[in-house]
Amino acid sequence: MRVAVVFVPGKNRDKLLSISKALAKGIESNGHRVDLVDAGRDVNTKLTIFEYIAVGTQPITFFTGKVPDRLSMFLKNAGMVVGKKCFAFTTKKGLGTDKALSRTMKTMEAEGMFLRFSEILSSEVEAEEIGKRLKIS
Repeated sequence: MRVAVVFVPGKNRDKLLSISKALAKGIESNGHRVDLVDAGRDVNTKLTIFEYIAVGTQPITFFTGKVPDRLSMFLKNAGMVVGKKCFAFTTKKGLGTDKALSRTMKTMEAEGMFLRFSEILSSEVEAEEIGKRLKIS
């Protein structure tokens, strides 16, 4: 199955990139084909060809849990994502992490994506384990 791991970096791109790579590694261990997409740089990437999409963000504020505006712009321009099964995740940062995850999920659902699971990830090891346990099929 073709899977996309999309990440929308905020201020600390490297942490989100390493967690996204670990998540992709865990998903690949189940025999799926995974593409890593940086929504900040790969703005013209279409997600139509993928059957499962994992979308990750990081809070850009410590308390309020705001997520980058690029998330909604990217998903609107990403092709046909309505009805796609997906997974939402955020990196752990501050007190607004729960709210950031909630905002990420609302943005994805507004585009018609079907959320199956969501998680707050704090390390690469945790991300890889979650990737191994995701029920993608």
